[in-house]
Amino acid sequence: MFRKIFVLLVVAGFLGTGFVREASAQSGSAGSAGTALRTIGFMTDFDVKDDAVGICKAVMNGVAPGVEIIDITHQATPYDIAQGARFLAGSSPYFPKDAVFVVVIDPTVGSTRKAIIARSKTGQYFVLPDNGLLTLVQDRDGIDGVRQITNPEWMIGAKTSSTFHGRDIFSPAGAHLARGDDWTKAGPAVEVASLVRLSLRSAVVDASGLHGEVIGTDGPFGNLVLNVPAETFAKLGYHVGDVVPVQVGDHLYQLPFVKTFSDVAVGKPLAYIDSRGRLSLGINQNSFADTYGVKASTPISIAAKR
Repeated sequence: MFRKIFVLLVVAGFLGTGFVREASAQSGSAGSAGTALRTIGFMTDFDVKDDAVGICKAVMNGVAPGVEIIDITHQATPYDIAQGARFLAGSSPYFPKDAVFVVVIDPTVGSTRKAIIARSKTGQYFVLPDNGLLTLVQDRDGIDGVRQITNPEWMIGAKTSSTFHGRDIFSPAGAHLARGDDWTKAGPAVEVASLVRLSLRSAVVDASGLHGEVIGTDGPFGNLVLNVPAETFAKLGYHVGDVVPVQVGDHLYQLPFVKTFSDVAVGKPLAYIDSRGRLSLGINQNSFADTYGVKASTPISIAAKR
């Protein structure tokens, strides 16, 4: 009798182990055909004061259970497509080569603008409105294909809203990509040449010096970000330790060009190359933008070193 019970327990244990293994395989973080889920980078101008971001994440997880969603930011300046394009281009290189980006800065939601998926030549996918958000990524990485999202199976099950495509179109489509679904099923191909592009101005250097503008501030710190790549600024001949005459709007500032904030005393202004390789203006432990009342689009100019 004892031997029969022992045999039954062994068999039950073996079957139970097999069941657990099978269930684990079915419920793990795997996409179509058992492939690993792709990471999603999520960026919006929704802020986090209400439930919009949480709803979008719930939709993504419903389509691709267990998907990793990394928040790039949800505090992009509302309607600021150019800023969104900069944030997207600045963050995407740090994500996996096959990552999916769901980006919703969409001032014309519900209009005739297309909802698209674009694949870069580096293998990343971008799910977003066709409104110029892709401009800088396209310039740097190239785009090897675009699809318009029209397939209802790639959208939310309920009726699509005219004002919340982040929930109804972009989130489910991004999750389908994350789980490895064939992106050509999302909808018809779109010509890459037809993509909407932003006209982003870069600083220029002429006989009188450099001419550019303030393109934004870096979050809560109030440092001015300029449309001046480090290599463009280098044409003026300045080196670390020099004093640089920077005209910002109607005011001329004599700023030490240094490597980092602590190279000047607390409360003193400076010019430096930021972590994205752009000339920026700051104050050590204070806000340049607030202190001097400078806003985006303010023109700047710098004379060449004499």
